[in-house]
Amino acid sequence: QVAIGLGGPANGNVREDRFDITAASEIMAILALSSDYEDLKKRLGGIVIGQRRNGYPVLASDIKADGAMALLLRDALMPNLVQTIEGDPAFIHCGPFANIAHGNNSLIADKVALKLGDYIVTESGFGSDMGMEKFLNIVCPLGNLKPSSIVIVATVRALKHHADDPEGGLSAIKLGIKNLQRHIGIATEFGIKPVVAINRRPEDTDDECELVRKLALDSGAFAAEINDAFSSGGKGAESLAKAVV
Repeated sequence: QVAIGLGGPANGNVREDRFDITAASEIMAILALSSDYEDLKKRLGGIVIGQRRNGYPVLASDIKADGAMALLLRDALMPNLVQTIEGDPAFIHCGPFANIAHGNNSLIADKVALKLGDYIVTESGFGSDMGMEKFLNIVCPLGNLKPSSIVIVATVRALKHHADDPEGGLSAIKLGIKNLQRHIGIATEFGIKPVVAINRRPEDTDDECELVRKLALDSGAFAAEINDAFSSGGKGAESLAKAVV
């Protein structure tokens, strides 16, 4: 139970409201892991909604709620096809948070993309220690998927923050690199040496980016490339794409 609209007229009228992020993410996680309508209904029916006096759980299917939920989600099961500003196709479908669910898009979108393109890039929420591990431990076995590459995204600014010195220079990067090293190690433990994408911001210097690149390679990365897509679009990500391929 929350009070919203407290920031003045721009935030709307002051009123009470509520949200239940865990229940919403459970539904989205089920949607993201379902292979078809029948599978969706079965998974929805298995949701525990209460407990009997004898200790046994009450399921959504016990109160005949599984069919209604499946019907509400019938259209939602189909992936949304969009495109980038450069015309590349992309699916936006599902997004359960990795801190309370598995943090990945839908298995259906991944499988459709694999049939339509030569390469598929999918994002895992929050980091290698959460979304990536859940992708490899949950999504891949369920969908019989085997990734060929792992990309870890890093920024100069984030590494400085990991050193608790956001305004620092090269010395801050050398200290903050320990965080990136741990993520590289996690990916390597799964048998794939990761590619590090250094997402360049306009204020990042050449020396800073090159230092991150060198330290990433010294830490066991398969490759480390500067991704300048924010400023230059697809052209700025060309070296990263070639490293992944």
